[in-house]
Amino acid sequence: MMISIKELKTIEEMEQVQQLEQRVWGIQPIPTHQTLTAIKNGGMIVGAYDDERLIGFSYGFAGIKEGKSYLCSHMLGIDETYRSQQIGERLKFAQREMAIAKGYDLMIWTYDPLETRNGYLNLTKLNGICDTYIENCYGEMQDGFNKGLPSDRFEVHWHLTSDYVTHQQEPQIEQPQALGDIVMDEHGLPKLHITTLEHITAPAYSLPVPKDFQTLKATSQEHAMHWRLATRNVFETMFANNYAAVRIQKNEQWNDYIFVKKETLALGGN
Repeated sequence: MMISIKELKTIEEMEQVQQLEQRVWGIQPIPTHQTLTAIKNGGMIVGAYDDERLIGFSYGFAGIKEGKSYLCSHMLGIDETYRSQQIGERLKFAQREMAIAKGYDLMIWTYDPLETRNGYLNLTKLNGICDTYIENCYGEMQDGFNKGLPSDRFEVHWHLTSDYVTHQQEPQIEQPQALGDIVMDEHGLPKLHITTLEHITAPAYSLPVPKDFQTLKATSQEHAMHWRLATRNVFETMFANNYAAVRIQKNEQWNDYIFVKKETLALGGN
C-alpha cells in the first residue's frame, strides 16, 4: 500500500474532507467556505491518500494568544480501515514541515487525556507536551466517542523548532514516583486509587489510566465518569505545580502518563 501525503487547497479536496469527516465521526462536516477561508489565511489541511481516495486528514488554522501566533491543529481523522498504520504520525510530521515553512514555531491542539492511543502519538511519538487542562472544553458532545461525559481536554503544545522536538530528545523519566494505582471494585472494574498529591517535588511522576477507555465507558458509564473526575484532579494538580505530561508508557493491563518538570525540557523558549 502506497500512501501519499499532500497539502489540500481546492474545493474538490475540501469536499473529500467533508465526506471523510462524516465517515469518521458521523457529524455534520465543516462547511467548505470555512475551510477554504482558513487555508487562505494561514491555515492548512494535510491529506493522506491511498491512490485517489482520501483516507486521512489534519486540519489547522491560524491562532494567536497573548501576542504569540501559532497553528491551531483542530482535527485529525483517519478512515477506520487505515488506523494503526502510522498514518496519523505521518500527517503530523508533514503538517510540522508545512507549518515551519509558513513561519510557525508552535502548534497546539486538544485531545481527551483518557484516549491513550491519541496520547501515545501526541506525547511519545511527536514529543508534544501538555501542561494545560481544560474542563468541559467543548460542552456536551453527542458523538459516540464523547457522549455522556464532560469533554475535558489536554491542550498539547508542539514546539516545532525546539531541540526537544527537532532532535526527539528523551525526557529524564527514570523511576518515576507513582501518584496512584488501579484497584478492582466488586464488579471487577478498575478504579483509580490516588496515593499522593502532596509535596510534589520528585523529578518524575507516573499515573495509571485505562488502556481502552471506550470499552470501559461502554461497560459502565459510572466508571467512566469516575475516571474523568479522578484524573481531572490529578492532572490539574500536576500542572499547577509546573509539571508537564511528556510520555505515555504502555503496559499490559493499563498505560501510564509520565510527568516531569517543564523547566527540564529543551523547548527553546517557544
